[in-house]
Amino acid sequence: MEAAFFDLDKTVIAKASIAAFGLPLYRGGLISRKTVVRALGSQLVYLHLGASEQKLAKVRESVLDLTRGWDQREVSRIVREALEDTVEPIIYAEALDLIEMHQRAGRRVYLVSASPEEIVDPLAEYLGVDGVIASRAVLDADGRYTGEMAFYAYGPYKAEAITELAEAEDVDLKASYAYSDSATDLPMLEVVGHPVAVNPDRVLSRLAADRDWEIMQFSRPVRLRDRVPVPGLPATAALTGAVVVATGAVMLARRRGTHLAR
Repeated sequence: MEAAFFDLDKTVIAKASIAAFGLPLYRGGLISRKTVVRALGSQLVYLHLGASEQKLAKVRESVLDLTRGWDQREVSRIVREALEDTVEPIIYAEALDLIEMHQRAGRRVYLVSASPEEIVDPLAEYLGVDGVIASRAVLDADGRYTGEMAFYAYGPYKAEAITELAEAEDVDLKASYAYSDSATDLPMLEVVGHPVAVNPDRVLSRLAADRDWEIMQFSRPVRLRDRVPVPGLPATAALTGAVVVATGAVMLARRRGTHLAR
């Protein structure tokens, strides 16, 4: 069996998946309006400077600390109810074409993301792919976040999880494909026989060119309803502001003592 492994953020969708759900989480009462407003300036800087490993580590720790006590079922409910409105406008058409191509070729398709499984699992179902590798939080006996991470699907841990999945599902990694935009996913790209850099950051672009890897540019967000008609699909919400403020809110949270959950 062959497979294709797709990173999620800026590879399948045009925005950060956690940030994209900022508006639904705000409407669900999990993010304060004050936090949203104060986060705007920080996020603009973040978008221009990019996300180093150190910055991402700070984001992760802030999220873990500040989500402690959240009910996983409530988070999952909010994500699922907002999924179509939130994600549909930012899915890359080129990514959908590739997913469909791999499926027609008989390959299994997996989403691989550092985002929490509460976001990645519903999105995988929505796209009709075979499975996910995603981050998992530790829950207490009541199903609430403890502030600890059971599994962080990031960097080398993605590659390890892919290798374990391949052994369990009899996937030939040398004949398989992987797609990502970030140099932090280098281990994931190196574990397959057909690595592809998608909208690569500066470091990955250089590495891909040096190694003669394929480089692709995705630029066409597409509405799934235009490809497969879905009766009664809700109207799309305006997401730009939510995307901008939500990730910035996470980055500001610890420093400014605000109260934010992912």
